[in-house]
Amino acid sequence: MSSPSAPSRRISPVFLGIVAVGAVAGWAVWADALPVAGFAVFVFVTAAWVVSLCLHEYAHARTALHSGDASVVDRGYLTLNPLAYTHALTSVILPVLFVVLGGIGLPGGAVFIERGRIRGRWRHSLISAAGPLTNALFAVVCTAPFWLGGLDGVPVLFRFALGFLALLQVTAAILNFLPVPGLDGYGVIEPWLSAAARRRVAPVAPYGLLLVFALLFFVPEVNRAFFDLVDAVLRGLGVGDLETACGYDFYRFWRTESPVCASLA
Repeated sequence: MSSPSAPSRRISPVFLGIVAVGAVAGWAVWADALPVAGFAVFVFVTAAWVVSLCLHEYAHARTALHSGDASVVDRGYLTLNPLAYTHALTSVILPVLFVVLGGIGLPGGAVFIERGRIRGRWRHSLISAAGPLTNALFAVVCTAPFWLGGLDGVPVLFRFALGFLALLQVTAAILNFLPVPGLDGYGVIEPWLSAAARRRVAPVAPYGLLLVFALLFFVPEVNRAFFDLVDAVLRGLGVGDLETACGYDFYRFWRTESPVCASLA
């Protein structure tokens, strides 16, 4: 195993750069410092979303390390570098595209865990659960001003940005926890299934996420039930429909802003 000071454990400059970009954009949103306010919201939310994707994968890798798989160190998964993931397309690029096009948090996921090194079904389940639990924690943290009643002094535009970012985290957590092959939720229950059941399900795994999104986009009842659940969670965190809707409206800065949202900000 590499030493704690080895480069494979150091935080990647790529990740730090993304954090820095997000911090500068967050200041621009707070201060309303750009002529096109939505552009600052776009950069801030996108950077924060990528940071959350990195933390999601890091949580999987760190839990795997403590469960017996030291290979995650040499693969660079502990550096928080999104370029180190097995499939950068599914881990970063597609999630960002789905935010831009559909305003929904697509589960990322491409750290390779050597499951043969892990002993105990509970450890396998915890490794799978660690990622979406990170999204849930991220949602709780970014909505803290809402559920703590600390919105006094928070600019409306920044509140909108936080509301939309929270929606992305909640959708990612819920989607990831679905017990569908290919998603983390299935990874939680898979160790408890019989070998025969796992073999039957294995061919479906590559298409599980596509099936979920097909249902969301083409079956209105599924879409309604899913977003009713998302809205209920967000309301529990103190975030209303106005914040999420206007946050998404400003995020898509290339489109004409809603007169209602524009007047509020």
